[in-house]
Amino acid sequence: MPSNPLHIGARSITQSSIRRRRTLLLTFDAFETLFYPHPPVPDQYATIGHEFGLSRTAVTPDKLKAAFKDVYRLKSNQHPNYGRADVLKGRYGGPKQWWEEVIRGSFGQVLASEKNGDHSQTVSQDYGDVDLPSGMVETLLDRFAGDGGYTLYDDVAPFFARMRDHRASSNTTPFDRIVLGVISNSDDRVPAVLKALGLRVGNTRADQDRSSMELPGFEEQDSINPNTTNQEGRPDADFDLVITSYEAGEEKPNKLIFDVAKRQARLLVRHDAQQGSTPAGLEDTDDWTCIHIGDDYQKDYVGATRAGWQSYFLERNGSEERPSRTIRSLMELFTELKIGS
Repeated sequence: MPSNPLHIGARSITQSSIRRRRTLLLTFDAFETLFYPHPPVPDQYATIGHEFGLSRTAVTPDKLKAAFKDVYRLKSNQHPNYGRADVLKGRYGGPKQWWEEVIRGSFGQVLASEKNGDHSQTVSQDYGDVDLPSGMVETLLDRFAGDGGYTLYDDVAPFFARMRDHRASSNTTPFDRIVLGVISNSDDRVPAVLKALGLRVGNTRADQDRSSMELPGFEEQDSINPNTTNQEGRPDADFDLVITSYEAGEEKPNKLIFDVAKRQARLLVRHDAQQGSTPAGLEDTDDWTCIHIGDDYQKDYVGATRAGWQSYFLERNGSEERPSRTIRSLMELFTELKIGS
């Protein structure tokens, strides 16, 4: 016979009366879902090149567009995912080196073709040894690490302003808790770009609890404390976590990057529970709804679906693919998810 049946009975009643908390993990692609280059990248490259004294006749947006496409493909084949595998072996410098090679190769191909009079040549070599004006590459790297190179889509700021209100009041949503994040096939400049564009970004990254956060990149890792969830504090943050392929180790549509996002969201919720903002014992609930939003049908929509998530295809620039869950504005998500209804 139990030594304290009243205690055991009370415990049983308490546990059975607790409703499982419903958690929504809502993630977004970044590039061409939340923000886009404005003006287009070739135009910005050309403008900076002209400011550093390169010929307006030799260096044009059209020539740079073709060269950039060639060099980008070449570098992606040589060093996939910003050279992460080679970085881990100590053979490569990571995103900064990767993008510097893309910039140098793009301008180098244009200048070399102009010098040789062959405007039809393709990238059969790196052209990384072509002399460029001092400081030009660094200027371009800095430009695309902040708000200088990008702008938000019109629906982004209104969406997150309204979402902040709903996250602050669970009475307006069918979920007890909403975790927001970014899953991007990109390097670690994404948080800085989002912040520069006026969005509030928390500290959770792809592998805070693992060595990949020590990979060389753009973000100052010393400023990220793995024991804190958000600089601004929830629910005011627009993004609780930012998961990039460079830090996670795989690109969308690979299932791993979605698994990393969910794992980090669970760690974040567990941390909240330890801080007292979630009832004890409920942080590991399995009642999660995971939804990803993106503009790339294969990488975002198909990738998330195959990872066991729900997904919405955000049609930004027109597409031949139009799955059943297609939206044309982030604001449609409030109706789709019955938030605020």
